[in-house]
Amino acid sequence: MPARRKPTTVSDDDIPEMSAEDFARAKPARKVAPQVVAAMKHARGRPKLEKPKQHVTLRLDAAVVEAFKAQGPGWQSRINDALARVIAHKRTRRKAA
Repeated sequence: MPARRKPTTVSDDDIPEMSAEDFARAKPARKVAPQVVAAMKHARGRPKLEKPKQHVTLRLDAAVVEAFKAQGPGWQSRINDALARVIAHKRTRRKAA
């Protein structure tokens, strides 16, 4: 019957500090494992939008802002949606005329 191997555990004491020679021999990760580095680059952040929104500074009446904020989170998106509906409505009126 073969002898059972003892599970290996590594403690911080078993890992020596890197010397100047170790650092001199070290290679960049992009050269050792380029596929891993590429995967890490693509996995960050949320996907790019096809039509990203533009950041603007806009002055609105306090009553307008209060009314949208009173409806809860997402008030800026609701203002955007309201403006988009106005534009779409005007476009359909122009086509009908």
